[in-house]
Amino acid sequence: MSALKPVLLVLHVLSEAHRDQLAQHFEVLYAPDAQQCAQAIAEHGAQVEVVLTIGAIGLSAAQMDAMPRLRLVGALGAGYENIDLAHARARGIGLFNGAGTNDNCVADHAFGLVLAAVRGIVHLDKLTRQGVWRNAIELPPNVSGKRLGILGLGTIGQKIARRAEGFDMPVGYHNRKPKAGVSHTYFDSMLGLAEWADVLVVATPGGAATRHLVNAQVLDALGPQGYVVNIARGSVIDTAALAQALHEGRLAGAGLDVYESEPLPPAELLDSSKVVLTPHVAGWSPEAVQATVDLFLDNSLRYFSGQPLITPI
Repeated sequence: MSALKPVLLVLHVLSEAHRDQLAQHFEVLYAPDAQQCAQAIAEHGAQVEVVLTIGAIGLSAAQMDAMPRLRLVGALGAGYENIDLAHARARGIGLFNGAGTNDNCVADHAFGLVLAAVRGIVHLDKLTRQGVWRNAIELPPNVSGKRLGILGLGTIGQKIARRAEGFDMPVGYHNRKPKAGVSHTYFDSMLGLAEWADVLVVATPGGAATRHLVNAQVLDALGPQGYVVNIARGSVIDTAALAQALHEGRLAGAGLDVYESEPLPPAELLDSSKVVLTPHVAGWSPEAVQATVDLFLDNSLRYFSGQPLITPI
């Protein structure tokens, strides 16, 4: 490979146009699946200086060690749960993410799932195509006026809250501690938030610390008129507990953009008309992807010119 540009290993799917954009500044190795990644590292690992990944794919310590010249790792979105941060820092590797580039896209999608789940839009579409009229169905409830609980009131959580305010929804949230300058109701426990909320939106980071934070007890606290929406990470919700709660009528419905079985859909939920599923696209739109590629380039060029990163991890 040419030594004129730093070698960049890309581990996530990108369009040809975005790869061309990156190629203006890097020698691009494109390896968007596990087999291609292993092959690229085996053949060119000694030359790679920069890796572009996403939180779900990550980058392991072993992979880093197979790239002795690695200087910089960027996550395309906000998540970075599967990047071995400690190992990267021990090696002095720069780290950054795409924070802020897809917040509006995720918040839009989250609220779309709220509307779709509570109003039963996907199921109603199916019934309509079968010739069923409204007199033969149970009418879905309003979204307006429902209490919205947000697990993780970060930047995305706050944008979801802003959308909820347009529907006259009281907003509560649970973080590790109250957020300064926020007027929404704070709950110091996940269970307390679930008992209060009609709709629970999961917007917290993934990883071991939040695994199955939404469990059977939390779902029971939401109750048979409650709904849960997840646009964070699939690991935060106990899928088996969710399936059982829906099947037994202990929860009214769910909207999931993420699930533990990714990229396969959650088999336990496929037969349920109470669940709306999307394929982890909440953070992905043409606008969001362009913004995060631009930010990746901005961070990388600043790093190589000795300037501080814009969105360091």
